[in-house]
Amino acid sequence: MTAESREKTDDIGQTILEKIRTHAQEDASNITLETPLADLGIHSLELTEIIFDVEDEFGIEVEMNTAEAWENLETVNDIVAAVRELVSAKS
Repeated sequence: MTAESREKTDDIGQTILEKIRTHAQEDASNITLETPLADLGIHSLELTEIIFDVEDEFGIEVEMNTAEAWENLETVNDIVAAVRELVSAKS
């Protein structure tokens, strides 16, 4: 991985963390990439808003409904990894 890729990846992770922290019910300062999504107290509507924000931010399309997202993604890092993959595929 090049330094440019790492920087872009770091930006993706940071952006997603910020968007999740905005919607989380727990103390946002405690949220890390390892935080389980179930611990965030984010409702399905909020998750949908986060997904829309991420799509707009990175110019990608997340092809999953909210129920599938909760079934397939367990931590904040899982969301970051999925977005990184979509951004990479777009390039």
